[in-house]
Amino acid sequence: MSEERTVVLVVANETLTGAELIEAVRRRNEESPIRAVVVAPVNEPRAGYVVYEDSRRAAAGRRLDSTVEALRAAGIPAHGGVFHAGPLDAVKDILAQEHIDEIIVSTHPAATSGWLRRNLVDEIRKVAGERPLEHVVADVAARTGAANVLVVANETVLGRPLLDRIRARAREGQASFLIVSPQSDAHTAEHPEAERRLRAALSELRAEGIEAHGQIAHPDPYTAAMQAIHDERIDEVIVSTFPGERSGWLRRDLVGRLRSDAKVPVEHVIVEAAQLQEVAA
Repeated sequence: MSEERTVVLVVANETLTGAELIEAVRRRNEESPIRAVVVAPVNEPRAGYVVYEDSRRAAAGRRLDSTVEALRAAGIPAHGGVFHAGPLDAVKDILAQEHIDEIIVSTHPAATSGWLRRNLVDEIRKVAGERPLEHVVADVAARTGAANVLVVANETVLGRPLLDRIRARAREGQASFLIVSPQSDAHTAEHPEAERRLRAALSELRAEGIEAHGQIAHPDPYTAAMQAIHDERIDEVIVSTFPGERSGWLRRDLVGRLRSDAKVPVEHVIVEAAQLQEVAA
């Protein structure tokens, strides 16, 4: 007769491969046998929409596969999936569909965790009801040295100085790039020119093996950047603008405001109009 196992829901995204999370699940299995259901939520931006959404899902899927394999290698039955939803909605969906006895949620440390800034662990604890919930902090960045770099650019996103700086940063150390292109017109639902530029930049970088994702975001660049910093783990920011008076972003002191408020290093890359690449129609 097979041994009955406690079903543990494991919720994480960037910290899925964290040694702290894997160890916590193994430790729980040593107390009594468990079966792990692993969920990797992929957040949507609060404004705008994701370009190359498949790359975000693929990155989450690779982390999930690695974690499931590690748990199975430790003798823990495990399966899981990538959810196109935030962590709270993902947990609600799983609880409605499957029998879950306990929950383990993994996040980055408080200083860099978008989930903690949004109080998502507490919100998940509420929907968990009487189910035990363990919160595991996994400092993946400190262990691997990998950085999440936010790039804020719109018309200059195909500028040679910006693309070269992204390439140089990728050579300096392991990094993933989230390129945010603020909408040019807040009153229209579609932004074909901005999307074509962003897709072209992402295609070029990804063809070179650079992990890059992108999204069309809130029309105000400061708001778009701060929303990304609030929602994601962001370690560095690169802002790209035209020079001097030509740049409305500089006239609004975007770089200075981000350096004051972002609490992470902010680099400014200037792109001249003559340094822009053409994008195919």
